[in-house]
Amino acid sequence: MIKIRKIQPEEVPVLDEFLFEAIFIPQGAIPPSRSIIEQDELRVYVRDFGKSSHDYCLVADSDGKIVGAVWVRIMDDYGHLDSQTPSLAISLYKEYRGQGIGTQLLHQMMDLLRKEKYAQVSLSVQKENYALRMYQKAGFKIVEDRGEEVLMVARL
Repeated sequence: MIKIRKIQPEEVPVLDEFLFEAIFIPQGAIPPSRSIIEQDELRVYVRDFGKSSHDYCLVADSDGKIVGAVWVRIMDDYGHLDSQTPSLAISLYKEYRGQGIGTQLLHQMMDLLRKEKYAQVSLSVQKENYALRMYQKAGFKIVEDRGEEVLMVARL
């Protein structure tokens, strides 16, 4: 049984795990070393998470184990649009993908952002990533084509 809930402050370090899991690895490509998440352009997703009033995170909890996370913050990342729009990151452990958990996380985060009065949310996704279809079904629209990836925005 999967329960979607807010992350607890003491659980925030698990976002490092999900940051690594969020890295899209194309078919046949060699996965990067875990140390890749120490690069500044990736640390922005998790550094000091929870200290800003614009930081929100929901987790998918399976019998006490966090198996997925969706989090947003206003940051200068790959999905950055402007200083009022939170950027979204989402990932699940591989064995929990394809079961609708990511869709649940995404929809619940969008509901939370609506309640918090955000106008929109953005993200960046590689065109080859199967999650692109999930984002489109959730109402995200492509606003910029960046070659291998796209910047997407969902109005809330």
